[in-house]
Amino acid sequence: MSTVDQTRELAAFLRTRRERLSPGDVELPARRAHRRTPGLRREEVAELAGVSVDYVIRLEQGRGLRPSPEVLEALAAALRLSEDERLYLFDLARQRPTSRPEREGPAGDEAGPLSRLVLDLSPLPAMVVNHRFDIIAWNPEMAGLMLDFGSLPPRQRNSLWLCMLHPGLDHFFRDRERAVREGIADLRASWAAHPDDKRLADLVEELTSGNEEFARLWAMRDVRVNARGQKRLRHATEGPLTVEYEVLAPLQAPGQRLIIYRAADPDSQRVLDAVARAC
Repeated sequence: MSTVDQTRELAAFLRTRRERLSPGDVELPARRAHRRTPGLRREEVAELAGVSVDYVIRLEQGRGLRPSPEVLEALAAALRLSEDERLYLFDLARQRPTSRPEREGPAGDEAGPLSRLVLDLSPLPAMVVNHRFDIIAWNPEMAGLMLDFGSLPPRQRNSLWLCMLHPGLDHFFRDRERAVREGIADLRASWAAHPDDKRLADLVEELTSGNEEFARLWAMRDVRVNARGQKRLRHATEGPLTVEYEVLAPLQAPGQRLIIYRAADPDSQRVLDAVARAC
C-alpha cells in the first residue's frame, strides 16, 4: 500500500506551481482586475492546458481524478515545469510517460562492486547513497572531511538526517540554506518515485516533525534531482573549502548514487590534501 497520498500531493503540487507564475511568465496579457491570490488564475491554467476550468478546480481539490498522460503533458507545459518537476508530476499521477525510462527501482543497502572499487581507489572524498539518501559506503577521505560515519548508529547514516538533526554538522555547510534546499528538493523527487517505501516515508515524517527548517522547505514542494554542482564547506580543523561534486549512477546498482568531491581551487585542494594525510 502506498505511503504517499498521491491525490492530495498532486493537488498541492499543482497549486504551488500555479501560484509561482505570473501572466508575463507564460506570455499572457496582464489582467486589469485585482488578483486576490498569487500567481496564475485557474482559468488561465485551463486555457493554457486546453482543459476546462472545472477540471483544474477538481484536480486542485484532490477530488479523485486520474489525469491521462496527455493531460499531464499539457499541464506540465502550461505550468512551465522543469524536467524533474514533470517526472514528479507523472510519478504522483502514476502515469509515467512511455517515452521516458523508468526511474530507478528501490536501492539496496549495500554498495555494488564497481562503487566499492571506486571508493577503494579514489584519493577524492566519495560515498555511496541509496534512494533514501542513506550513506551505505564511504572512503576514509569522505569520513575525514565530514565525520566518522562508522561511529553512528545505522539509522543516522543518512545525509539529510545528518544535515538537519546532527549537531556536529551545524557549521559544515557554509551555504547551509542552499545545501538544505537542494537536498530536500532531491529527496522529494525520490519520495514520489517510491510511494510504497515506508522507511522513506518514516524518514520524511521524522524530519518534518523534528526540524522546522525541513518542514518549511518541504512544504514548498521544490523538485530537483542533483547531478553536479558546488558546495562551500568548513572542515572542523582545516577551515573553509569549496568542492565540486559529481553524482554517478552505477548501472550495476540501480537506485544507488556514487558522489565524488573534488577541490574547486588550490586553497581547497590544500585542505583536502591535509584531510587525506590525516586518514
